[in-house]
Amino acid sequence: MKKTNISLIVVLVLLISIIIFIGYRWGRSDKVIAQGYIELTTLRLASKIAGRIDKVFVEEGDSVSKGDTLYIISTPELDAKLSQVEAILSAAKAVDKKAMVGTRKPIVHSARDMWRKAQAGVTLARQTYSRVQRLYEEGVISAQKRDETYASLEAARATERAAKSQYLLAVEGASSEDKAAAKAQVQQAQSVVEEVERYLADRVVYAPTDGVIATVVANEGEIVGSGYPVITMTEENTAEAVFNISETLLPQIVDGKHFEAEVPALGKRIGFEVSHISVEADFATQSATSARGDFDIRTFEVKMKPLSSNVPLRAGMSVIIELQKPAKQ
Repeated sequence: MKKTNISLIVVLVLLISIIIFIGYRWGRSDKVIAQGYIELTTLRLASKIAGRIDKVFVEEGDSVSKGDTLYIISTPELDAKLSQVEAILSAAKAVDKKAMVGTRKPIVHSARDMWRKAQAGVTLARQTYSRVQRLYEEGVISAQKRDETYASLEAARATERAAKSQYLLAVEGASSEDKAAAKAQVQQAQSVVEEVERYLADRVVYAPTDGVIATVVANEGEIVGSGYPVITMTEENTAEAVFNISETLLPQIVDGKHFEAEVPALGKRIGFEVSHISVEADFATQSATSARGDFDIRTFEVKMKPLSSNVPLRAGMSVIIELQKPAKQ
């Protein structure tokens, strides 16, 4: 038992000695470590319509290509709505066709016959009036009888004019206003059909780019709302190393500069290139005190892209680079 305790004490002493030695060497080193992390572009995929998830074709971790089907939403209400608006469109087209074609031929022929009959009535009434007028001039009949005959002639003329108007309307068909209204109804119904079809097309959600499925939030049979993100995926070849660099170290960071960074998760060093330096500080990493007489040290976000796209970088991996320690820190 005593030997075991002695061994533990020896091990602890050695560990403490190693830690003190490393700390001493590191304190005297002219290098400083900056640690960042890998970030990838994340896409949250949702549909514009609400409904029940009918089928999910992917699982977490699957690699997908642009255009691959990810999931389908069942929308029987939209299917019924499409049938309804298509029926309205068919009715509107029928009205428009009737307005453009004009009145049917049997109706036109009937109106023509009525006009001809009215013309014959005018001819007969005119001849009758001529005979009555001669008899009146000869003193055979009274003025009352002549006036009645003249009134019959005028009535026949009015009937003829009305019959002619009906015939011309039948030949011309619908008015220009009616035709314009019928065409507008067709356009309105067509736009509604197209709107419903666009919503129905959004039932199927496709991969917008190449990438990897990160999470599948909802499963088959679940009801999701409009805009609810069902799947999240990371976009391929968008890996970036993100650092928060102290402003005292910022002079060493230049756009386009290359760094050899260690990625512990992969057990190797990888080349990175500075692609972005924030124009605005994020926060203070060291606050000034009046006793020391120094100043706040702020940090700036720096992003670096890997020089090779074949490295299997994943979101959250640590990335470590070495910078020159400033003269005063």
